[in-house]
Amino acid sequence: MESWLRILENALNEDIGDGDVTTLCTVPKEQKASANLWAKAPGVLAGAEVFSAAFRLLDKNITVEWLVADGETVRAGQKLALVSGPTRAILSAERVALNFLQRMSGIATLTRQMVEAVKGSKARILDTRKTAPGLRYFDKWAVRIGGGENHRFGLYDMVLIKENHIEAAGGIRAAVQKVRACLPRPLPVEVEVKNLDELRQALELNVDRILLDNMDVPTLKKAVEITRGRIPLEASGNVTLQTVGAIARTGVDFISVGSLTHSVQALDVSLIIETS
Repeated sequence: MESWLRILENALNEDIGDGDVTTLCTVPKEQKASANLWAKAPGVLAGAEVFSAAFRLLDKNITVEWLVADGETVRAGQKLALVSGPTRAILSAERVALNFLQRMSGIATLTRQMVEAVKGSKARILDTRKTAPGLRYFDKWAVRIGGGENHRFGLYDMVLIKENHIEAAGGIRAAVQKVRACLPRPLPVEVEVKNLDELRQALELNVDRILLDNMDVPTLKKAVEITRGRIPLEASGNVTLQTVGAIARTGVDFISVGSLTHSVQALDVSLIIETS
């Protein structure tokens, strides 16, 4: 079983336990039903495959017919899908299926807004590791659906030397040297800097990327001027939909946005059942 399906299965087990007592008491075993999935707010759909899999894991006789696809913009009041099959299974899987769909769609919606806000610049929108524990795969999947890109997935697939690493290692140069001396395999190396003096130090070390942490727009512009395209620059720190455009216009290559996944506003959707 794919890893994300195992997470989904665990979510169903967490919710249902040894039985959905309300549904078991109120719905006959043989009853069939159809349910319409409706958007109650505008946004970008993400997580259709996960939504469908939640029902199939519980009962293979459930079918989900999608009227829109991941990445499409939906409007309030739009019908998104039709779910059909045993009523008990539909009701028991409903909340888990909706939880994933709503969260992923919320992430994709904000990501799309960020991507639109930086159009005309070279900046690319990245996520971060500020994801819900256990849900990182889904959160980063949703970012891609929304048109953004994934930063490192975890601590193992990229080196990011941050402020605390620099302090513990005894400086930027020392931290980079220690990384290069011990890496078990080739990995990209990024260094976080807080000011222009640290930027100049990092530029001497031929790293793969430099992260400009919490710099204001004038400082970001100066950093781009100093770097002159030698090393890709990533802006990070309290980026909002209101500020991302100005940050992009400074000329940075990447903008990482923690709020894409750490402050998710779920897309409002509902599943309305009709018995047959």
